[in-house]
Amino acid sequence: MTTLTLTPGAVTLDHLAQIYWSEAAVRLDPACHPDIERAHARIARAVAGTDAVYGVNTGFGKLASVKIASEDTATLQRNLILSHCCGVGPAIPRRMARLLMALKLLSLGRGASGVRLELTHLIEAMLDKGVTPVIPAQGSVGASGDLAPLAHMAAVMMGHGEAEFGGTVMAGDKALETAGLSPIELGPKEGLALINGTQFSTAFALAGLFGAWRAAHSALVTSALSTDAIMGSTAPLQPEIHSLRGHRGQIEAGEAMRALLDGSEIRESHRDGDARVQDPYCIRCQPQVTGAAMDVLRQAARTLEIEANAATDNPLVLTDADLIVSGGNFHAEPVGFAADMIALAVAEIGTIAQRRVALIVDPVLSHDLPAFLTPRPGLNSGYMIAEVTTAALMSENKHLANPCVTDSTPTSANQEDHVSMAAHGARRLMPMLDNLTRILGVELLCAAQGVDFRAPLTTSAALARVVVRVRQEVETLGDDRYMAPDLERAAHMIATGAIIEAAGTPMPELGA
Repeated sequence: MTTLTLTPGAVTLDHLAQIYWSEAAVRLDPACHPDIERAHARIARAVAGTDAVYGVNTGFGKLASVKIASEDTATLQRNLILSHCCGVGPAIPRRMARLLMALKLLSLGRGASGVRLELTHLIEAMLDKGVTPVIPAQGSVGASGDLAPLAHMAAVMMGHGEAEFGGTVMAGDKALETAGLSPIELGPKEGLALINGTQFSTAFALAGLFGAWRAAHSALVTSALSTDAIMGSTAPLQPEIHSLRGHRGQIEAGEAMRALLDGSEIRESHRDGDARVQDPYCIRCQPQVTGAAMDVLRQAARTLEIEANAATDNPLVLTDADLIVSGGNFHAEPVGFAADMIALAVAEIGTIAQRRVALIVDPVLSHDLPAFLTPRPGLNSGYMIAEVTTAALMSENKHLANPCVTDSTPTSANQEDHVSMAAHGARRLMPMLDNLTRILGVELLCAAQGVDFRAPLTTSAALARVVVRVRQEVETLGDDRYMAPDLERAAHMIATGAIIEAAGTPMPELGA
């Protein structure tokens, strides 16, 4: 297993993507250890003093005015974690839980949380050994941190709750023991440091971002293939058009599509004498729509990269100023906005893709392709209902794309009177991506079928490789057959990036 050394405050999107896609183990750069120890020493002085310090020698939330005796500070942290294990619903995927743990490690590594170094070492060891807490998906409003889900992570570190190890779910203490690790007894503020923060919301938002970026790349491939299938024009891809507008995403989308279509015999066959002056918008405006979505994804990416490197618990230990200060870095508003932006991009990529599917199966608009892409329409329905399915998925994504960050509700006896709803704003991205990969998968099948019908004319070399890859999984459709497996195989090729790899042409980068 690969182990990444991460420098808190300087981790990039590429690092985070590697943690997510390959489930890499991580360790903190030892250079951050002195800052962690200094902050912990400041907490220790606060425990020995008489001043009330929130979460160190007081209760939590509305109970912050209740002073806690120094001999009860360990019990305070234990009770905090166990009482906050109120998550419900299905467990989040292991990949997501590991990314969440890495993000928490980064936050603690900023040296402002006051925890012992041993706490960070345990998280590192759990990632290295493969001890993954079972974390229910629901229960956070993204306000005073992702309290419930992060409490389930912290509970395993204490030997409570459940964890997966070696493919088996077991009690937290057993998972640690089996992996050769020992539970930790939390010290002052350590429980609060573990559950205050935006790591659950940020992990899901990052996962949505990475999936959406891969889908955007796939959409460039499927849209280029659709353009050739319906004998669309490449004139709207002329680079000067896009440079005159100036948007980076649009320029890059046009460039990628030109490369994908370069050398197509199908395109050359209708350059002259084509009675159609302009293609419908779903063909003509692909760089403008997918490119705009890419720009929105990049804006969200910048926010999430900053958040991944942030100290987001409360209170924070400002060692240079010798202060322990209560603030609000746990509020996930930036993550909520980023998640809503990603949702809009995902929905729009799917909306224009669905219109391309509708175009290809319509004999009035597809430039002489047979109705519903079947060689014997009437006796066979071809891709008729596959297109209907994409319409259903598109509509569902439109509903899911409604903003979540505006849906605040007061909690905790009005102490937490404005919340971000970032957690479910980010969680909804995964079902949206499932829908999008299926829409693009159907487009892939329809576009490949359309190109097949253009024989003996051939598409470009890049798109021909894509068709070959498709045919390794799904045969050309002749007479009607049981369709569901075809759609799932096509969606899998989209989700895994298989058709991007098959095309072999350069694609835009997510980072700056």
